[in-house]
Amino acid sequence: MQPFCSVVWPQENEKIIEIQQAGSATRDDALYPGATILNRSETKRVHLFHQGALIVSDYAIFYPEQNHFNARGNVVFTQGDSITMTSQRLNYNGNTRIAQAIGSVHLIRTDMDLKTNTLELDRIQNQVYYNTEGVIIDSINTLTSQQGVYYVNQKKYRFLSDVVIKNPDYTINSERLDYFTELNHAFLYGPTEILGQDYLIQSERGFYDMDADTGIFKQNAVIHYDNKIIYGDSLYFNNGHQYAAATSNIKLIDTINRSIIEGHYGEIFKARDSAIITNRALATNIFDNDSLYIHGDTLIVTGPEDKRIFKAFYDVRLFKSDIQGKSDSLYIDESSGLIKLLKRPPSKKELQIMTAENRTNSNPVMWFDKTQMTGDIIKLLSNPYTRQLDSLHIDGNVFIIEKDSLSDHGYNQIIGAKLRGDFDDGKLNSLDITKNTTMVYYLYSDESFELIGIDKTTCSAMRMEFELGQVVSIRFLGQPEGKVYPEVDLNPNERILEGFSYRIKEKPTGIDDLFSQQDNAFQIPMIQPIPFIREEEEVEEEIE
Repeated sequence: MQPFCSVVWPQENEKIIEIQQAGSATRDDALYPGATILNRSETKRVHLFHQGALIVSDYAIFYPEQNHFNARGNVVFTQGDSITMTSQRLNYNGNTRIAQAIGSVHLIRTDMDLKTNTLELDRIQNQVYYNTEGVIIDSINTLTSQQGVYYVNQKKYRFLSDVVIKNPDYTINSERLDYFTELNHAFLYGPTEILGQDYLIQSERGFYDMDADTGIFKQNAVIHYDNKIIYGDSLYFNNGHQYAAATSNIKLIDTINRSIIEGHYGEIFKARDSAIITNRALATNIFDNDSLYIHGDTLIVTGPEDKRIFKAFYDVRLFKSDIQGKSDSLYIDESSGLIKLLKRPPSKKELQIMTAENRTNSNPVMWFDKTQMTGDIIKLLSNPYTRQLDSLHIDGNVFIIEKDSLSDHGYNQIIGAKLRGDFDDGKLNSLDITKNTTMVYYLYSDESFELIGIDKTTCSAMRMEFELGQVVSIRFLGQPEGKVYPEVDLNPNERILEGFSYRIKEKPTGIDDLFSQQDNAFQIPMIQPIPFIREEEEVEEEIE
């Protein structure tokens, strides 16, 4: 081993690594051909300098011809006041300006610090790479990942595997994530979960503002929030305002009340226990061991789980296997099992010109099997626990119509002021119609099915009994007035009661009938994707 006389060798060419100081300098061509061996002394450590970067160590093997060195022992790498990095070893190439740090690597910047076992710093590209577990700590977050890249100029991390971000208020788990350290923004590019104190967000593409606790999520996006599960092509979440919104192909599942609401735009207000869904909105409720489907221009859910209120507005249509209906608006109190079908209040001008038929057409309507019922207000009551129908109330301008099955133009009809009905095992069992009641009913022989006559009767009240959806008996209460007319003796105009309107064309026969032409013409908005922020080359290739 040959000693060197000088320990400070400044270089004129700035591309050449400069030896600023060392305790001693020797050579050992047998072990390190062409290398200068630099050692520390009691008062001096080894200082190597290259284009603004100072590397301090206890020991270094410097190859001047190749313009690179291997530093060992408490290595400290500093680049101006922007980067400080410590490690056990560091290999540096002055031609490529790439530093490879190994063992207990700790990189420190003003906006964060990174700890890992191996790291590569590319000073030309101003990028840092690591493919061993890294731990990053900033002002409030702790981030870990198995692979990552740090873009110095952009102050951005790109995490590639098993990413975990821990914040006092939430935890993020992701397979791929871009994180901007100064902005505290995260872009999600792989399967990701964000777990807060009372919410869980799942998404494969998204943006999250970690300071504001807000985000936009797309591609298989789901929010579990306030006992609800929210799906949509695009989801927005603001935890501070306790608010979420969804756009395109949305689905809101209420796990407590066994309901699903679908549409193409929705908003959820956690503090107010409410949600609003529109644009081809459809609600599905598990009801009486069957599904009740409700469509309206706008669907609203309010109230806590034990006092949930459901409202539907404008051109409301409902379908169940044995019950169908239509109204201007609808109200459901899920705690009491009350359903109300309501009409739009007419204006003063409309009242002046409204005919009895107009009134029937504007009133809510329901069909029970083949029976049509209308009135000012229709109420259904069900058991709130079993959700099985118990009773039916219609108040004001009651009109019941059923097409006579054996004649071409005959209709069985009943009008009155009030109707009260009850259900047995979910099927209509009996009806009581009261106040100014009039009936037109076609009577047939039980044996020959020949028309006996047409019963037209007025009374104070009547009772109808049903079996399997068919009328089996009619009983008049009070003093009925009327008789059974032979068909030829009753004028066709007298066979139709005032306000008659057979609305069979409005009856939904399936879920598709719940939607109007305007609903079906609705164009689902195109959701713009989260921009994929990438460099000139794939990160995986850069790491390799």
